[in-house]
Amino acid sequence: MNRENTIDYIEIPALDLPKTKAFFSELFGWTFEDFGSEYCSFNDGRVDGGFFKSDTTVSTQSGSVLIVFYRADLEAAVIAVKNAGGQIVKPIFPFPGGRRFHFSDPNGNEYAIWSDVSE
Repeated sequence: MNRENTIDYIEIPALDLPKTKAFFSELFGWTFEDFGSEYCSFNDGRVDGGFFKSDTTVSTQSGSVLIVFYRADLEAAVIAVKNAGGQIVKPIFPFPGGRRFHFSDPNGNEYAIWSDVSE
């Protein structure tokens, strides 16, 4: 794969790193590597990234970039988000090409999960 001009790393603010790691570990099976008490890295299988200790959060309402994950079964994804401690901020809705919903992690950061599988 050619890495030129591709997204190589994403850094996301986190109010509480232990809660962040527990949430994404349960929801997606991610593992983490700590770099001190205020930073941890992850790899989701395709993209590397990290969470840094911060008092800020990200949301589309504040103009932030939205990180969107894929999952074929959105209804199961909603349950998984709730079971991991997240909150649904926009229920499942259709858009051209599929359906998606938005959720927040325990820190209040907003993300989305989409699917191209119809109901």
